[in-house]
Amino acid sequence: MSEELVPVFIMGKRYDVPPSLTIMKAMEYAGYQLIRGVGCRGGFCGACGTVYRLRDDDTLYFCLACQTVVQPHMYLVQIPFFPAQRAEYDLSKLVPRPEQLFSLYPELLRCLGCGTCTKACPQDLDVKGYMAAAMRGDIARVADMSFDCIMCGLCAARCPVGEAQYNIAILCRRLYGRYLAPRSQHLEDRLAEIKAGKFDKPLEELKSLGVEELKERYKARDIEPR
Repeated sequence: MSEELVPVFIMGKRYDVPPSLTIMKAMEYAGYQLIRGVGCRGGFCGACGTVYRLRDDDTLYFCLACQTVVQPHMYLVQIPFFPAQRAEYDLSKLVPRPEQLFSLYPELLRCLGCGTCTKACPQDLDVKGYMAAAMRGDIARVADMSFDCIMCGLCAARCPVGEAQYNIAILCRRLYGRYLAPRSQHLEDRLAEIKAGKFDKPLEELKSLGVEELKERYKARDIEPR
């Protein structure tokens, strides 16, 4: 027996769709050809940020269209891109200090601590928390707390003072990765070996093999060397 269809409203127009579909699949079922606002379909790229309300519920909900299953009487609209302040910088010329954040994103210091950014996050990240860390100049803390940010921009869409939280957070992650993160000694050693030409001969040998020989080498590889 086929599923009983449920009504949803896409951009103000009613469509009846199967209740097991995600918002993204429901839009395609309704006839929409998704060109923008769709990416990985796996909840990682942040391209399908969506806002919706339910009938007789005044709450404004936020989600990713590829991950959220439709509900009856869902009124929704996608926000595939939200224009927000993005500073231009050369990472190699920056310094990992609080004043660097404030000079590139002065609106950071206008944060009201209202928490609408956290409420808007479809990943349930503590956006308010890592913006507070940014105001303290704790770049490492921001990098850690915002690690799972997918850059959907919904936090910025709700900010009453015009912060671009996700752009501030990625700046902190970049600063942390380049200047503050502990260096991996085994990676440094391997890079030195590459520069010294240790792997030149084995690579040339692999390049000389045919497709079938490469397949056999791949199958016979030691996946977990002891």
